[in-house]
Amino acid sequence: MLLTRHRTKDGPRWALDGSFLPPSLTLSTLLEMPSKAIFEFLGRLSGGEAASGEEVAPIDPEHEVWAAGVTYLRSRDARREESSVANMYDRVYEATRPELFFKSLGWRVAGTGMPIRIRADSHWNVPEPELVLVVNCQREIVGYCAGNDVSSRDIEGENPLYLPQAKVYRHSCALGPAITVEDGTFDVTSLAIRLDIQRDDAIVYSGETSTSQIHRRLADLAAYLGRYEDFPQGAVLLTGTGIVPEDTFSLQDQDQVIIEIEQVGVLRNAVQQM
Repeated sequence: MLLTRHRTKDGPRWALDGSFLPPSLTLSTLLEMPSKAIFEFLGRLSGGEAASGEEVAPIDPEHEVWAAGVTYLRSRDARREESSVANMYDRVYEATRPELFFKSLGWRVAGTGMPIRIRADSHWNVPEPELVLVVNCQREIVGYCAGNDVSSRDIEGENPLYLPQAKVYRHSCALGPAITVEDGTFDVTSLAIRLDIQRDDAIVYSGETSTSQIHRRLADLAAYLGRYEDFPQGAVLLTGTGIVPEDTFSLQDQDQVIIEIEQVGVLRNAVQQM
């Protein structure tokens, strides 16, 4: 099952497998339910009016987007190279407690086909392709999509306390194109993740990894997110990146960023400098 969100003349509307769901139904409503109930509920609603209108980010405006850091060895090494306190990231990678940080509210998130932005006060900006977890109020993983945790590596590397400025700003997060609903059989343990960056009709960077390289269990990330925190209408969690371009590479205005996650979808965004 695929959940998409569309812009219509009457406002945003959710669809299931290409058919509109009832206008009053939102992702927030679904994420108040247990995982099994979501799947059964959606199964009874299939086959409605054909969906139309531009697809937007599959998230409600009030949803919180969080992110996990240093969950891949490649990410640890990159953060070590950029940082003035390099050994800190070794400790984060090996620690029982994961790094978790707030990334965005839903209304700031770009969907596929929408622009992502890079900061004008940074000279080293990169995309971070990531598998994204959709988590209900019971902290169960109920769906997946592709995500981009756009980051200013020079700002973060200057001082770890600058991480919010490096990662949390308007349209620094993209999600899409759809939410793959967890049905109990979807295996995310070894999905291929690919990143291509196109500039002036040429590919200037390509990279690949697999979710098998994630250092932590996805269920543990979701559990830590909900530890001593409430998400009554669910939340979204990026799980970290295993693809980091070389230190000499930085995104430029008008670059095209293409993130593909096997069986989940392709997220495409153009870059705009703020």
